[in-house]
Amino acid sequence: MAPDIFDRITILYEDKDLLAVNKPSGLIVHSDGRTKEPSLSDWLIQKYPDIKKVGEPWRATDGSIIWRPGIIHRLDRETSGALLIAKTPEAFEFFKKQFQERRIKKTYRTFVYGVVKNDTGFIDKPIGRSKSDFRKWSAEYGARGDRREAATTYKVLERGKGVTYVEVYPETGRTHQIRVHMKAIGHPVVHDTLYAPKGLKILGFSRTALHSFSIDAVTPAQKVLHIEAPLPSDFLTAEKMLRDIA
Repeated sequence: MAPDIFDRITILYEDKDLLAVNKPSGLIVHSDGRTKEPSLSDWLIQKYPDIKKVGEPWRATDGSIIWRPGIIHRLDRETSGALLIAKTPEAFEFFKKQFQERRIKKTYRTFVYGVVKNDTGFIDKPIGRSKSDFRKWSAEYGARGDRREAATTYKVLERGKGVTYVEVYPETGRTHQIRVHMKAIGHPVVHDTLYAPKGLKILGFSRTALHSFSIDAVTPAQKVLHIEAPLPSDFLTAEKMLRDIA
């Protein structure tokens, strides 16, 4: 029997090469090999068994193989929204190259703590491992290991009392990039319990306030796509609450 969370996955676009889904918050993209829980990969293998071995499998610490069927990029567990999946090996290589060449445009929506001063901004801060917590990454002084280039552009959509609604455009694809970069400029994401554990629980969120809003890409057939994931109910509620306190 499929987990209830699978019923919340919706298909945004599909052709012979590509599948785009709206991933619900709370669903992991694939297993980490340490815990047993439903994943988007499980759903994909159920719905599209032919793509099980498309892409690049990952070997867990216990030596087991974790299949990542068609997974080209990931979203964190609590992040909702648009995600691309390749349906063939050729499509996987095509989109992998598109991401590497930064030809795919991703747009996110988020609420951050504090009032962001500038209407637009560019964050160019390399990201490395946090020296205080193995789960975290850092774009601040003292990050451990190799620091990898990371760039993020943002635009303010609305400001409220002690909070700002922002649209964010990551130009690179580092782990936790938006969360790390927004914290680095003093505006961590609302209800991010990892990067802002002392942040006030505001706007009704019970998860990290981050949504993959849209993706612009070109398919192997040279079709230009704009894929948009509707805002989830908690974002719609937060928009209204922000206007009430503005």
